[in-house]
Amino acid sequence: MERPKEEHSTSDKIIIGITGASGAIYGIRALEVLRGIRSIETHLIISSAGKQTIELETDWSVSDVEALAEFAYDQSDIAAAFASGSYKVKGMLIAPCSIKTLSAIANSFDSTLIARTADVQLKERRSLVMLIRETPLHRGHLRLMDLAAKNGAVIMPASPGFYGLPKTIEELVDSVIGRALALLGVETTIYPRWKGT
Repeated sequence: MERPKEEHSTSDKIIIGITGASGAIYGIRALEVLRGIRSIETHLIISSAGKQTIELETDWSVSDVEALAEFAYDQSDIAAAFASGSYKVKGMLIAPCSIKTLSAIANSFDSTLIARTADVQLKERRSLVMLIRETPLHRGHLRLMDLAAKNGAVIMPASPGFYGLPKTIEELVDSVIGRALALLGVETTIYPRWKGT
């Protein structure tokens, strides 16, 4: 992809990973929201299973999803710049995050660009938000989440809030993505904040 004309600081780069778990719309919506923020430069990795899920669950084509990001990478491109800790970024959101990807990250099994990039965020003490979309969970899943959390990852189940009285699926998605982006230090107005009773 063509390099953007506007230079971004290292703190303005966010990596989005889309894996094969159900809920590809979460990653797509994150890209849409970030595209509207001029100060943010997005880098996208979609796993092969993630590409299948996009086509199965949404009306989006993979190429149109990739076009939402300023840079898109192949899952096998482990030589990408941000696969090194010396390339500074604000953080990473994996939305949705499959249990397979969770397992790779929790065990530092860096055989894909998504797992390697996530591992880099953890070792460099940068933000990594993992939007887990599996349910129900067995003990092995919980153990993996515990391992990842102990290494510094934020484990965020894709659980929408209902206190804002959502009326559409889009509002439910926004309630999750708005909070996920806030964990990366990106504040938006796409979801309602709880103000008490």
